[in-house]
Amino acid sequence: MPTSKQKREAARRHLERQLQRRQQRESRRRQLTLISTVIGILVIFAVVIVGVVMLSNDNKKSPTAAGSTTPAASVTASASPTASATPNKISGTCSFTKGTAAAAKKVGLPATTVATKGTAVVKIATNRGELTFTLDRAKAPCTVASFVSLVKQKYYDNTSCHRLTTTGIYVLQCGDPTATGSGGPGYTIPDEYQGSETYGVGVLAMANTGAAHSGGSQFFIVWKDSTAGLGKTYTVFGTVTAGMPVVQSVAKAGSDNANGSGDGKPKLPLKFTTATTA
Repeated sequence: MPTSKQKREAARRHLERQLQRRQQRESRRRQLTLISTVIGILVIFAVVIVGVVMLSNDNKKSPTAAGSTTPAASVTASASPTASATPNKISGTCSFTKGTAAAAKKVGLPATTVATKGTAVVKIATNRGELTFTLDRAKAPCTVASFVSLVKQKYYDNTSCHRLTTTGIYVLQCGDPTATGSGGPGYTIPDEYQGSETYGVGVLAMANTGAAHSGGSQFFIVWKDSTAGLGKTYTVFGTVTAGMPVVQSVAKAGSDNANGSGDGKPKLPLKFTTATTA
């Protein structure tokens, strides 16, 4: 039969084992808590990283001002083509805003004080015949000044019209040396539309990004009346006074429909070899 001393020794060992097991359980609990905390922090960190990446991708996809080398100047069908646009100030002082991206071709900024009367005539030799543009200084003095400046700097030489639309709106878009629809001169020009514009055959108008004052070098030639399809937010700066059969032949051949709904590159290429002021 165990003595009292043996009983006390057995009780002590039993208590020590209990304390040891309790310490082990406490140690495991702390380890699990630490692991859970670390995992939680890693999950939160991963979510933040994913969010930053997605936001960065969204920003890259956002359109920027014409004159940048990202997708820019375009002309689209308006959801409310009869709505009046806010009239823009027409004056002999122009604000040409330099962009942050490089120009498709290096050019200088136009003069900021410009003529507001008369016309300017531009002759464009193409691979399919000559075009004559008559530009209206009174209607769009800043736009005309920019266009003439680009012509004199040979910006439009050896460039191709990159877009043809054949459904809803009927335009041939030109003026991008990269022929991608994203090239510009490295600056933007002020809007000069008045909200009463019409877009009949032969009209020359500036393309834009849909944002205010985002025009650059890209413009479009209307080959079939598009007044009903276009909103009144494109600056009209002149007309094609000779050579429309050249444009019509390109339009007749159609587009490659790369963008869908009759919108794409012209199947019959039109290249400006030289552009000069008359």
